Amino acid sequence: MGDLERELRDLSAWLETPDPPDVSARVRVRLRRPAPRWRSIAAVALVALLVAVLPPTRAAIADAVTGLLRFAGVSIATSSAPTRPSSMPSPLPGQRAVTLDEAERAVRFPIRLPAKLGPPEQVLVADPDPTGNYRVATLLYDGGALRVDAFDGHLNLAFHKEATPPGVDWVQVNGNFAVWVDGPHVLSYVDRAGEVREETARLAASTLIWQDDDVSYRLEGALTKAKAIEVARSLR
Repeated sequence: MGDLERELRDLSAWLETPDPPDVSARVRVRLRRPAPRWRSIAAVALVALLVAVLPPTRAAIADAVTGLLRFAGVSIATSSAPTRPSSMPSPLPGQRAVTLDEAERAVRFPIRLPAKLGPPEQVLVADPDPTGNYRVATLLYDGGALRVDAFDGHLNLAFHKEATPPGVDWVQVNGNFAVWVDGPHVLSYVDRAGEVREETARLAASTLIWQDDDVSYRLEGALTKAKAIEVARSLR
């Protein structure tokens, strides 16, 4: 019981709601109920606490309970045997190389550069709508081994990951929730219709996922968690 109580106290540091409901008394009552049901009751109480006090991430928490986390336009399925990517994955739909100035005109959101990485070696845009506005902008570094994908956070899912636990972890970027996927994992693109494009599946490197000013980001490459967070914090 001590470990669970400590975890609940630690969780309070993540909460930034103006007037969160006082559910501590109800949680304590549930946790004091006799065995053998205390573990299941405590788990339900913890989930109820998260859903009650974290409105912006309520859907993400609900999905995480069933093993499918949806956060910042990315779904992450945790399973013991993730789908293997094809040997020759196709590029994202409609992908083309452009200059940074062209990319800024092609998307509906501001393109911010990570100061820790400097100007990108190459810029890509992908998945245009009928009006010619592109959904994804990608900044490539280190010969393409390090990349920053940016996409409109108002849209639905854009990427789907298959990760094996325990490689998925909650972290923070500038005081906001972020997700760290530690180690290689299968990545596929989700098109505008919500279909997972299996032909785009590839083996991705460690990735940090976060959202800022309604724009979703994923930073992928051979970076430690601490270094990835530094890069994310340096967006200008």
